[in-house]
Amino acid sequence: MFTKYFYLVRHGETVMNKNQQRQGEEGRLSELGIKEVEELSKRLVNMHIKKMFISPFERTRETAEIINGFLNLEMKDITMTYLLAERKNPTCIIGKNYNDPMAKTFVDTMDKSVHDPNLRMYDEENFQDLKNRAIIAKDYLAKNGTTRNLCVTHGIFLKMFLSILLYDKALSVKQYIEMSLYNPADNAGVTLVKYSPAKIIFKPLLKFWDFIVGESEDEELEEEIKKNKLDKYSPWEILAYNDYTRDGFKKLRI
Repeated sequence: MFTKYFYLVRHGETVMNKNQQRQGEEGRLSELGIKEVEELSKRLVNMHIKKMFISPFERTRETAEIINGFLNLEMKDITMTYLLAERKNPTCIIGKNYNDPMAKTFVDTMDKSVHDPNLRMYDEENFQDLKNRAIIAKDYLAKNGTTRNLCVTHGIFLKMFLSILLYDKALSVKQYIEMSLYNPADNAGVTLVKYSPAKIIFKPLLKFWDFIVGESEDEELEEEIKKNKLDKYSPWEILAYNDYTRDGFKKLRI
């Protein structure tokens, strides 16, 4: 029942990112993307990573390969899983420019408008699909992670995963959109989350303690927790978000 840390890394810039094209599974890193990941890798060396989980897409495999050139993990400590893959775009917009009218309509509907979570416009992975996968990924990492873990993933999936850590199954489309729009996920950015299984065991005791001592001194935070129906006793905690510029990770509130 030990604490587990997960460094969630978005892949480096790709050629298609650079050209502002919608992506599928294929697509290699750009020259800048390679440099971004190399710089990030130098910092990850000091994080004592023991295990790596990788999305199977080309850009994440390439990112992981560069990183492991610095970490030197053995193959038995590296797992490839579709649970960390990017949301599947409609095949009809893959390769199209961000400003292409059809591509823009699809993406704006999926990412910026409040809609039925089960809405499906073509063959894309819709909101409910992605939400369900993130819930499964959360449980998978909690079960299979070790003390220090690296997850190489994608921007949209990362935002959904973090939203699930905050809201779990109660997550709504509106809440996800707010999280997504106000928290960009940069190429080669790192997000640090902590899983503390002991909090599951001691949850009743923690709730009883809060009842005895009264509300937290941070009244604004308490009000925000109640308003958004967040579980303050969740075993998951977000410690730092979208940061690769420092050698250490400062605690940030999203």
